[in-house]
Amino acid sequence: MPEPLIVTETVQIPASALTVTTSRSSGPGGQNVNKVESKVDVRVDLAQITGLDLPSRERLLVQAANRLDGAGMLQVTSQKHRDQGRNLADAYEKIKVIVVKAMVAPIKRKPTKPSRGAVRRRLADKKQTSERKKVRSTKPEE
Repeated sequence: MPEPLIVTETVQIPASALTVTTSRSSGPGGQNVNKVESKVDVRVDLAQITGLDLPSRERLLVQAANRLDGAGMLQVTSQKHRDQGRNLADAYEKIKVIVVKAMVAPIKRKPTKPSRGAVRRRLADKKQTSERKKVRSTKPEE
């Protein structure tokens, strides 16, 4: 059974929320490529994460929507390395990054107005473009 995953001091994922399965990895592996199960698939029950407040939990569900399986569990795989232990550590790190990213509240945008100078420059540029096109379209008198 896997160990609990500590994301921060307050947020933890208990061992009961983690399901780890292994399979054969694609890519290079030398003589052991068809024998060793180095690919790691970790599934996390998001409902069991402790210490996560409600807004962060909602952001996590939205941000991880593409990574959820049919049962609503977060699915993370890793086959970057040739050995299972390093792939498991990599998958745990990916989970930590996803949860920490969801804990950060987005900054609200403060609507601003363009400065008077910016408006003046924009209008002057429009006028100059208009004049240029007007000169092009006039027919020469004969």
